[in-house]
Parts: sequence; C-alpha cells; structure tokens
Amino acid sequence: MLGGNPETGPFYVDTAAPGDVLVVHLNRLRLNRDFAVSDDFMVGRALDPELAATMKDNGKSVRWHLDTARGVATSESPGEHLKQFSVPLRPMLGCVAVAVPPQVAAPGTGDSGWYGGNMDFNEVVEGATVYLPVNVAGALLYFGDGHAAQGDGELNGNALETSMDVEVTVDVIPSRNIPGPRVESDTHIMAMGLAGSVDDAVRAATSNMAKWLTDEYKLNPSELAQVLGTSAEYKVSELADRNAGVVLKIRKDRLQSLK
Repeated sequence: MLGGNPETGPFYVDTAAPGDVLVVHLNRLRLNRDFAVSDDFMVGRALDPELAATMKDNGKSVRWHLDTARGVATSESPGEHLKQFSVPLRPMLGCVAVAVPPQVAAPGTGDSGWYGGNMDFNEVVEGATVYLPVNVAGALLYFGDGHAAQGDGELNGNALETSMDVEVTVDVIPSRNIPGPRVESDTHIMAMGLAGSVDDAVRAATSNMAKWLTDEYKLNPSELAQVLGTSAEYKVSELADRNAGVVLKIRKDRLQSLK
C-alpha cells in the first residue's frame, strides 16, 4: 500500500498553462521543531537475501534530536555504538509537484513521476531550483514531506521526518517542453528519472539530460555522447517508493565552453 505525505497547496500560478515549465525557487527551508522521526527499517530494493534475513526483525521507530545551533541530529536512544554518532542537518523537501492532466487519475502523495511528487531527492534544498512540466491551467503547485536530513535513496523508507518553514518564489517558462523534473544548484544541472526500476530510471534520467543539453546547447548526437560520456555523474535519489529515482548531474563549469 502506498504511503502518503502531508502537503501544502495546491497553489494556482497565474499565467501557467499546459506546455509551460514551472520554475520553483526554494528560497528558505528552515526547521521549526527540535525533533524528527525515522526508523531502523531498510527497503527491499537495497537488500540481498542475506542482508534481508539480518534485517528481518527491524522496523522500530527512531526519534532524533535536532540541534540547530550545532547543525546536527542525534538519536535520542542511541545503541551502544552510536552514542557519539551525529548527522549533519540538511533540510530538504521530499515532495515538490504539479497537478497531472485531468484525464490522468490523481496520484497519491506517496508517489512520483514526470510531474514531480514524492521524489525524495536530497539535493532539493534551500537555494535549489526545481523545474516541472505544467499540465493544467495554473500548474497547481504543492509541496511537503520535510526532512531534516536524508542519505541517498531514503534507505530506511523514511528520512529524518519533520516540519519546516518554507518560502518559495515561482516563475513560468512559456512553451518549453521538458520530459520530467529537473533541479539546478549553484554548481550543477540535474535531470531526474523516476520509473519502476533503477534501470528504467537511469534511462529516463539520461534522456531527460540529453534533451536539456540538446535544447540548451544545440549539441548534435556525437557531441552529446562525448559530453555525457566524460561529465555525467549519476546519483541514486530514491529506492523507497514504487518508483525508483536516479539523477544525472553535470557540473556547470564543464558546460561553460559550450555557450
């Protein structure tokens, strides 16, 4: 059964229309409580039979203390070997999404796809920009699923789940077709692939980035292969939900000479 996440929205964006791209700037993500909850479960996609047997009795809730002054999270009931273990805080949004077309059944808030959704990508942080294809008038933006920190793939099935204060601004790029979510940071452009298997997610991420480079830099197929073959960085972003997530990243300084 698919889980879900509390969401804020939907927000109607003036001028946004099907065929446009919604640009969501994450201006401020700030934790507003001093605890988070997670668990000691590990998702099946990450387990071979031996490790699955080792983990069979896991699934207990774990509560974390969030020390914003020190910028770390620590378990409130650490095991014997975790008494000095801490995790750097890096607040992120697990969900950023737009509405799907009216002819498509509305997805649950635990699911993800070309519209965004429960992507659980740990680089959707303060200062990042998320690009999503607009499918309905007004885009109907929503977001939620605050995490204080999360490793790649959300291996526990939950990150350090908590709440936060969020400020965003939005822009609209008219008449620009993108096949799925994209993220931009100060240093990288990042194309997401979300699909039923990791293999298919790799293909979707690669195709998403290939279109980005072709549209933006007018690369021919040979040039495209050379850029991707030398500069691609793949990151597993999501293993916990129905769709796996893979992100293809490229450093912006690698692309400066293509202008």
